[in-house]
Amino acid sequence: MNPLEGHLRARIARQGPLSVEQFMEDALGHPEFGYYMTRDPFGGHGDFTTAPEVSQIFGELIGAWLASVWQAMGGPSPIQLIELGPGRGTLMADALRAVCGVRGLPDAIRVALVETSPVLRRRQEQTLRESGIGSIDWYNDVSQVPAGTSLIVANEFFDALPVRQYVAHRGNWVERRIDTDPNGGGLAFVLDHKPAKPHLPPPGVSPTRDGDILESSPAGLRCMHTIAARLAEFGGAGLVIDYGHATTAVGDTLQAVRGHRYARVLDAPGEQDLTVHVDFAQLARVAMEAGATVHGPVSQAAFLSRLGIDIRLQRLLANARDDDAAAGLVAGARRLIDAKQMGELFKVMAVAGPGVGEPAGFAG
Repeated sequence: MNPLEGHLRARIARQGPLSVEQFMEDALGHPEFGYYMTRDPFGGHGDFTTAPEVSQIFGELIGAWLASVWQAMGGPSPIQLIELGPGRGTLMADALRAVCGVRGLPDAIRVALVETSPVLRRRQEQTLRESGIGSIDWYNDVSQVPAGTSLIVANEFFDALPVRQYVAHRGNWVERRIDTDPNGGGLAFVLDHKPAKPHLPPPGVSPTRDGDILESSPAGLRCMHTIAARLAEFGGAGLVIDYGHATTAVGDTLQAVRGHRYARVLDAPGEQDLTVHVDFAQLARVAMEAGATVHGPVSQAAFLSRLGIDIRLQRLLANARDDDAAAGLVAGARRLIDAKQMGELFKVMAVAGPGVGEPAGFAG
């Protein structure tokens, strides 16, 4: 039993079985034992790899997208460039490098990073130290970022926000919870058996077949409402990039990853990543209710292709130092858009305030 499991077992003993949401909150964000609080999980020596670590082209194209939106808005200054869950700072560094030649934009940018992990904050500071952007501030929550016109990026952020899970049982939804296993001494999934109302905007999904699981992320919906309301009031646009589904549907997508392999969800809490597939339909509904406009989602392959990933790849290949470097560039770009890798599973959705037309990457 690791320290976090001991904490969870004591919590269960005090208050009864935990919701999946409560379990994820502690497993990922416990201030002393939480997964993201204690390590840098990215890259080959970590547990998983994200798109910015796969290829520099990803962040560069995101930077180009941000610049195009800024120019379409008339070049407002100052403008806050907000990233939620910045990882190692790789995406932001690549995006800033891409916009450095856009007249007026580098001087207008005020970078705000939303990050709760002290370990990752230190890594982000190291990565961005030579970015040339004078103003970089960190916040624990997007609601803390000062008001103003904003460009927002959330890459693989919503998939790590806690969810609640509901199981169809005799025509009702009942909440799935986590208790101590009386047989094995570990943790186990149990059912509440009291009818529950899922935290879903209407119309939701009806419980039809016993055993079906429906997921909803109150934290994700609150975050999206905050983002969309901000954009609707002060202007700007944002990108949500994540793996998930375009329409609300039943299914258990909660998964654990450790050392680039899938693991049992309830094993070794705090020592492995936990994620879910993002429900873009729920996020879009909340964004529109907050007064923003929504574009997409479209596949990551379509989005990056429309932004010119092949053109950017050819320019980088022309300056590649050797054949190995060229092969790495090609492999990274293909991984981003290949249908069997990241191209179709990952979706991209834009959320925009007033005065922002259809942004690049979303036109057919």
